[in-house]
Amino acid sequence: MKKILSFLLIICFVQLNSQDMKEAYFASGCFWCVESIYESLIGVSEVESGYSGGSTNNPTYYTVLTGLTGHAEAIKVYYDAEQISFKELVKVFFGSHDPTTLNRQGPDKGTHYRSIAFYSNDDEKKIIDDEIDRLLKNKTYPKIVTEVKEFKKFYLAEDYHQDYKEKNPNNAYIWNVSVPRINKFKSKFSELLK
Repeated sequence: MKKILSFLLIICFVQLNSQDMKEAYFASGCFWCVESIYESLIGVSEVESGYSGGSTNNPTYYTVLTGLTGHAEAIKVYYDAEQISFKELVKVFFGSHDPTTLNRQGPDKGTHYRSIAFYSNDDEKKIIDDEIDRLLKNKTYPKIVTEVKEFKKFYLAEDYHQDYKEKNPNNAYIWNVSVPRINKFKSKFSELLK
């Protein structure tokens, strides 16, 4: 009886805590960088690296690199909507990469590094479209090539890609590309950092 009560309490706790948890999906270059950016935000409990935006089932890192799968390196963000809104996540998305470069972020080139803001419903699409309009109207960017795409499926990347920056702090790519990009982001969005 005691075990059953404990089990029921755990289920209730998980359900209560997961009610406000939502998911968002973005692609904006190397997922090692993007994962670290979103993990630093208040209200974000976890970020996973993976692949999305294409048509190939069960892609792998090496098949995505060919550019033939249609997928981009993407992230899945688990966030508490009571602490951070989808609108704020979209602002972080546009403020943490260059949405003017087609199929490229920094030294990374190819369709698998393209910029995509995924939406799961009409409200999210409107938030993304409104942010693009605001950025263009304010002349923040001369153009925006980001795809605004309905979310279909997310494929989790291989284990060694998860928390890559944290697990490989001395990696040359991390020091030369990821760290400067993350630091630039943090200087612009300090109010949203944990």
